[in-house]
Amino acid sequence: MEGRTMTYCVGMLLDEGLVMASDSRTNAGVDRVSTFRKMFHFERPGERTMCLVTAGNLSVTQAAVGYLNERLAQDDIPTLLNAPNLFEAARVVGDTLREVYDRDREHLEGHGVAFTAEAIFGGQIGDAPPRLFRIYGAGNFIEASAETAYFQIGETKYGKPILDRIIRPDTPHETAMRCALVSMDSTMRSNATVGPPIELLYYRGDSLAEPAQYCKFEENDEYLRDLRRSWDDNIRHAFNELPSLEEVFARDDDKPKKKRKAATS
Repeated sequence: MEGRTMTYCVGMLLDEGLVMASDSRTNAGVDRVSTFRKMFHFERPGERTMCLVTAGNLSVTQAAVGYLNERLAQDDIPTLLNAPNLFEAARVVGDTLREVYDRDREHLEGHGVAFTAEAIFGGQIGDAPPRLFRIYGAGNFIEASAETAYFQIGETKYGKPILDRIIRPDTPHETAMRCALVSMDSTMRSNATVGPPIELLYYRGDSLAEPAQYCKFEENDEYLRDLRRSWDDNIRHAFNELPSLEEVFARDDDKPKKKRKAATS
């Protein structure tokens, strides 16, 4: 019996640029683990750079990414390389997901397979500022803002608390990248269907002539081990420094009051 398909991806829109991270596990069955990349980079140096991370049914997301790549050289239809701005590029991604949905949904559901797909898409085109979008399987999407500086897709609940505490638009990119990896580690610890290799990308805003910084972490990567160990040690230290409850229980006014016996006549 096949394991449950899952993933975890996160994208952050910062004052300094974009941070994207994704795992690579797509199946965690009883007797096998499968991995496929979920981060895809599209660029035309000096003009545009875009990053896409995907979650959901692998056949659906691979079909969508395949279409996006195959059509890059075409000029007679909207593509990621001729879209005039990031909004229209996000629409290209959304339309492609919808196209796969229209083609495959009925057949998938006929075999008991749910159509699940979503993506985080961000980048920069020309002089416009970097932008970040969360794109749903139906092709609709929402955009990140100062109030919502990050998006998650896939198995999101375990990695969310650290993001809520750390990520703001003015968070330095180095801090944001460490936060993305801690968020990923927290998810991997709690859900076996999320796992390495981990891909991490940072695009510095207004640096279209330079390649984005990219790193891939394998399961036994030394940096990931050091990060996990340091995070664990600091969590334990912070926990031990929390205010003691002894003073709370020692408060006289918090002690239960004894009920007086009713007077007998």
